[in-house]
Amino acid sequence: MSSRAERGIIIRRDKLEIIRSILLICKNKDANKTKIVYQANLNFKTAGVYIDWLIDHELIKKEDSIYQITPKGNGLLSNLQDVSLFFNEIND
Repeated sequence: MSSRAERGIIIRRDKLEIIRSILLICKNKDANKTKIVYQANLNFKTAGVYIDWLIDHELIKKEDSIYQITPKGNGLLSNLQDVSLFFNEIND
């Protein structure tokens, strides 16, 4: 059987999954906006909305043009990964 992507079914990610992706990318020391856009598979406008929200909530910070995860962001990322693992067990 072919995958959903091969059959033309679009699978949308929820907001928490996008936030988790951005936080993971920001764990690296070289996460600029372009890298976030491409690695999280977002457009620049959407990425900007999420980045601004994450900064406003002190989950990431911007130094020069580089985004870095904060300790608060690391805590949220850990929780999101735990929840993701929990729900993946349901789908298996």
